[in-house]
Amino acid sequence: MARDPVCSMTVDEEKAKWKSEYEGETYYFCNEGCKKAFDKAPQRFVR
Repeated sequence: MARDPVCSMTVDEEKAKWKSEYEGETYYFCNEGCKKAFDKAPQRFVR
């Protein structure tokens, strides 16, 4: 299971509808809103 970097919910990578690539890493999201927030400013959510 992955952790949504925006809201911290757990996300099943195999079933996730929303994902993004950033600096060679794949991030998974629980909903479209979290993905849009991440895509707008990924550096805010990546440690």
